[in-house]
Formats: sequence, C-alpha cells, structure tokens
Amino acid sequence: MEEDDNLPAADSALQRKHAAMIERLSNSHQSRLARKPNSESNSTFISTSSFLSRFSESKNSIESTLSRIRQTPDPHTNPTLKSELDNVSISIADLEKLVAENSFSLPSYEVRTCLKTITDLKQLVEHVTSEVIPRKKFSFKNKSTKKITTQNDTVSEVPNVESKDSVLRVLDSPGFRGKENEVLVKEFGRGNDEEIREFVLSELKGCDVRLMGSVRALFVHKLIDCKVYVGPVFGSVLIEEVTNCVFVMASHQIRIHQAKRCDFYLRVRSRPIIEDSDGVRFAPYCLKYEGIEKDLEEANLGEETGNWSNVDDFKWLRAVQSPNWSILPENERVGTVDISS
Repeated sequence: MEEDDNLPAADSALQRKHAAMIERLSNSHQSRLARKPNSESNSTFISTSSFLSRFSESKNSIESTLSRIRQTPDPHTNPTLKSELDNVSISIADLEKLVAENSFSLPSYEVRTCLKTITDLKQLVEHVTSEVIPRKKFSFKNKSTKKITTQNDTVSEVPNVESKDSVLRVLDSPGFRGKENEVLVKEFGRGNDEEIREFVLSELKGCDVRLMGSVRALFVHKLIDCKVYVGPVFGSVLIEEVTNCVFVMASHQIRIHQAKRCDFYLRVRSRPIIEDSDGVRFAPYCLKYEGIEKDLEEANLGEETGNWSNVDDFKWLRAVQSPNWSILPENERVGTVDISS
C-alpha cells in the first residue's frame, strides 16, 4: 500500500498496520460490490456518506468542547474540567470504535483520513489537558537515606525521592545521585534484579550515565555537563534543570523543563514537550547495546515515529516556529552510540 502524501511521518506503525489491513478488507469488499447490481453500490455510497457525516459531527463536537474548555476563566479552580476532559477522551474512543466497525465498507483513503483525525484529536486533548490542569511538579528532596548496591557492587547512601503531587509520588526509588565525573552503569531486568519501576538521576556533574534494559519511569533533575544514554522507558521521562547535556533516550512521553543548551536524541510515541528551555536541539534516537531491539519491541518502541522533531513549546504560543528549540544539523550529530561494553 502506498502512503498518502498528506499523512505525516509521525503516524505510528500500529496505525499503518491497521490501515493496511483495512485497505485489504475494503478492496475485497469493493470487488464484491463490482459484481453486484448497481442498486447495492448506491446503497453503499449512501452508507459511506452517512458515516462521514456522523464522523464529522462528532469531530466538530469534540473540537468545540475542547475550545470551550481552553477559554474557561481561571480553569485551575474549576473542579469539573477533569471530568469533562475524561468525557472527551471517551468520545474519541467511541469515534475510533465507529471507524473500526465500519472500516470494511469504507474506501481505504477515508479510513486513513479518519484514523489521522483521531490521532490529532488525541494529541489535542493532551495539549489542552496540560494547559488547564495544574501541572504535576516534581520536587527531589531528602527524606531519609537508604543503602543500595549499584551495578559495580559499591554501596552508597541514597536519599529517597518524593513528589509534591501525591498522585505521582516516587518514594524509595533507586538511582544515581550526587556524583561527579563518573561512569554510572545500570542494567534493568537483568540477572536476579527485581523489577525497578522508577529510576532517578539527580545532581550529577560531568557524568557518563548508561542505563540498559527497560524501566517504567525516569526522573532527571539537576544535571550539568552529562551524557545520558537510556534504553526504553515504558511510561514517562521527566527532565528538569539540565545544562550542557546530551540525552539519548526512548520513551512513550518526554517532558523537559528548564533545559539549557542540551541535545536530545529521541524516540518517543507522543510529541516531546519543553517549557522554560532554550538552546535545545533534537535528533533521532541512536543508541545500541546487546538486546536493545528486543527491549524496544517489548516497550512498543520498536519503530521510529518521527515525533522527535514534533516538539511542543508550552511557553511559545505563536504560530511561527519557537526559537527555543531546533533540529540538530546532521553534520553535528553523533553516530550510533554503542554502550554494550
């Protein structure tokens, strides 16, 4: 199947596979219709028109609701916005179900267009949610100390991490903290290690960090002159207060706050978000280590999405390109980085 030129490279592999399957079903259905009387073909045409009308009506309703939510005075004090946004997400799910149920009788082009519209609506919901719901702010602070053994069997005192938001508290998370000019290596889910859900990098200077295997969430706080190489993250990466660093990481969601003069080599399922940052540059993921292909597939990050270049700057609301980020020129990019050894 040829890709529609109007669809961006950011469409997920899952969506492309779904569209390919739908096209095969549609072509088969249209072939059967070609052998049927004209009256049945006319009936199908009316059904397609009816579907598109219903789809357009639902789409317009969702967009109208989101527009109204964005214009709500003082949204942070409105307790109903969260439930309204949840209802919008349900409406989008219903719209996706509608496409799936009718895909066999629709032209493949219409199906691909509808799937692209649904993807755009999901991203719009994320954007609006970030605007009107109070941002979950993480604070890294000492609560108690705990001995943990790092990859090289050295033992260090590690403070616990706690978020100001109780919903996203990250208590007792292992990590690397307070290091300077060291090579820090950790392998997740290898050997007899128990599963680590969250990992923290905090107050590092001049360090080379290598994280192999998969982790659920990664929190990065106050790094200077560091190079951070990360395997797949199943959930989110939150980066705060970093300067003159290089990050190579794959994740479903990446949020960057207060980054200065940093390069990011990313593979990400949703659009990267920056805020209060400047001089940050982006390029595609380039990490390699033994077993990374399997790790990426298991994390549903096996294929490039192109979202590394679709950056949202929450402090730049104009229609023109934000001056705070740019694409890293190809002649300045590092090659494939192999951290196996």
